[in-house]
Amino acid sequence: MKNKHIVVLLGLGLLITVTPLFAHHGNSSFDTDKKLNLKATVTEWVWANPHCFLKFDVTSEKGNVAHWVAETSNPADMTNLGWSKQVFKPGDHVSVTLEPVKNGQPIGRVTQVVLPNGQTLGTRIPGLFGPEPGASKPADSSK
Repeated sequence: MKNKHIVVLLGLGLLITVTPLFAHHGNSSFDTDKKLNLKATVTEWVWANPHCFLKFDVTSEKGNVAHWVAETSNPADMTNLGWSKQVFKPGDHVSVTLEPVKNGQPIGRVTQVVLPNGQTLGTRIPGLFGPEPGASKPADSSK
């Protein structure tokens, strides 16, 4: 009987410990049905755990500048996807595709970036979370 209590207490302790991790990775603040493609000038690339952040400016047609912050995954994930700590320099002109937050603030989650040299970097492992944004659907081979 004493062992059952210990197992139940350990299980509850694990559940209490793990629950905040799932809350941390929620999608509720992002408009996952909306993608913005922004021509941007990099101001800072923050390579840090638990998420990397790309900070950039977007100038409107009227000349107004919006200061954006967009998150990516952690450095280990980003390295596996071809990103690096040195991939951006302040002043780089890039094209950023992101999912914006729902409240309209200049904040989002990066889905891909096109670098000044034309190289495209994505934030998802192809096939694991579905196709990369903008990827074409595979041909139907059942016909």
